[in-house]
Amino acid sequence: MISADTLSPGQLAALLAFHADAGVEWLMEEEPVDRFAEFEAMKAARSDSRQQASASQPAARTEASTTPRQQASPQTRAPAPAVNAPAVAIPDAQAVKEAQFAAESARSLAELRVAMEGFVGCNLRNSARNLVFAEGDPSNGIMIVGPMPYADDDRDGQPFSGRLGDMLNRMLAGIGLSRESVLLSNVVPWRPPGNRVPTAREADICRPFIERQIALAEPKHLLLLGNFTARFFFGGTDTIHQLRGEWRDLQMGGHTVQTLATLHPQDLVTAPINKRFAWQDMLAFKARING
Repeated sequence: MISADTLSPGQLAALLAFHADAGVEWLMEEEPVDRFAEFEAMKAARSDSRQQASASQPAARTEASTTPRQQASPQTRAPAPAVNAPAVAIPDAQAVKEAQFAAESARSLAELRVAMEGFVGCNLRNSARNLVFAEGDPSNGIMIVGPMPYADDDRDGQPFSGRLGDMLNRMLAGIGLSRESVLLSNVVPWRPPGNRVPTAREADICRPFIERQIALAEPKHLLLLGNFTARFFFGGTDTIHQLRGEWRDLQMGGHTVQTLATLHPQDLVTAPINKRFAWQDMLAFKARING
């Protein structure tokens, strides 16, 4: 443990900034908590509940044996409880075709959102709270795409919410942009459970939707955030550190989009040293859009 008494004011400020970037909101509880005692109390409570349940079973069986059986007539028999029908699994190939049809049928971003809200071919929607659709202003010709919604995005139904959104806001502010002046979106519009990386099948099913978003928005410049997003559009197995900082032309919706990849805000939160690489990329992005 690092003692604050041995740190200079500058060192203390740097340490607090490090904890803030890492997502630490408090350093200790107001009152000490004995987690070992809590665990032992939980074990004891579970043991008591098992003993009570086992003691009540013989009495329940005796009562049942002494009670005469009565057959309920069809008129008096209680109705069976309603059970929600499970979601029907759709084969991946069929799901991709349905996604393509739904995406191509949309003639505006508003129509595309309605189509995606009614799409049931991706299992991710079954565990997600909300569809996280594109948000912002496409008129400036700038679009930013991340990999997927995170927990805050799923809760709010908006791309790049919470502390990752705050980090992106600072990235944009550094080059004179704001989230209101660009169009924000994700490759996959539903949060995967536990923030895991989307599978290849999930990405294939969602591909028509993000490609249609780009085609309808017609951005002049596209910024890709993170390893998954860069591989999704560029292909291959290179890491974001190998793919970042290099302009490429993507053919999307019949027109060419100048595209740059950089690190995701999550990469900057977990490893602040990455901020210098992202800053280089953001400056290159600024130079191109202002050129």
